Amino acid sequence: MSQHVRHIVMAAVVLMSTALSAWGGNVMFKAKLDSATLLMGKTTTLHLEITQDKDARGFFPGEQSDTLSAMIEIAGRPAADTTDLGNNRIQINRDLIIQSFDSGMWVIKPIPYVVNGDTAYCNQLALKVLPVDVSQMQDIHDIKPVEGVPFNLFDWLPDYWWAWLLGLLLIGGGIWAYRKYYKQGINPLKPTKKRLPAYEEAMINLQNLKAAQLWQQGQEKEYFTGLTDILRVYIDRRFQINAVEMTSSQIIDTLKENKETRAVNEQLEMILEIADIVKFANARPLADDNEVAYQRAVNFVEATRPVEQPEKKEVEK
Repeated sequence: MSQHVRHIVMAAVVLMSTALSAWGGNVMFKAKLDSATLLMGKTTTLHLEITQDKDARGFFPGEQSDTLSAMIEIAGRPAADTTDLGNNRIQINRDLIIQSFDSGMWVIKPIPYVVNGDTAYCNQLALKVLPVDVSQMQDIHDIKPVEGVPFNLFDWLPDYWWAWLLGLLLIGGGIWAYRKYYKQGINPLKPTKKRLPAYEEAMINLQNLKAAQLWQQGQEKEYFTGLTDILRVYIDRRFQINAVEMTSSQIIDTLKENKETRAVNEQLEMILEIADIVKFANARPLADDNEVAYQRAVNFVEATRPVEQPEKKEVEK
């Protein structure tokens, strides 16, 4: 067989294999390029045309891939278009926007399309990518250092710096609100009633404690705890002394320096001493001790009650 005949036979075999590969059962699949020649970095469109039965369902394996080969990239996937051909047949037109950044002759291998368990392949194509002639580009210049550029703080800040600043402000505001309100059991979103003056609040709490009759029910420890807590809060509000956080001896030593409490400091000291014995030594006081402690507490609050200053009347001229 002559060489010329051999070439014709080989070409026929290639054409037959290409034609057979385009069929997968009742599917016909072919491809074509808008342009077989492409300038490096530019794009062209690869048109895929599929003819199949209307009720058949197919898909492209590797649909999410962003390349056709190592040298050809997929730059876009426009929506597919379907045409009804009649006789229960449809034509699906699918385009791929492709580009290449390497010059040369590149082969686009047959693309697989799976439908009803069979695989059809489109015909093989070739794409010639031409290099860019750098000598024709007039806008390319040497990079020169920029001198005399004024300093701009925003150029050094990270992206979305304002979001970071807002986040820090919110965190700082939350810490401040926690310390000011929630740590003290105050809800700023809930309207609160105006608090009574220190003297009135202490007297009402003492009356409520007496009405509870705790020591009469054998709850001496709870009784003295309530009594001393009322006095601690009163001292805190009345004299701005943090008595709630102090020990009994610290409260006594601090109030000794206050001229308003010197006269009744002894009564307060007796209350705190017996309260510490009951709370920490589990001692049970006599009924008279309970009554006396209560009366001394009332006397202390009454004796340190703020004196209201009379309003000065304006002298008529």
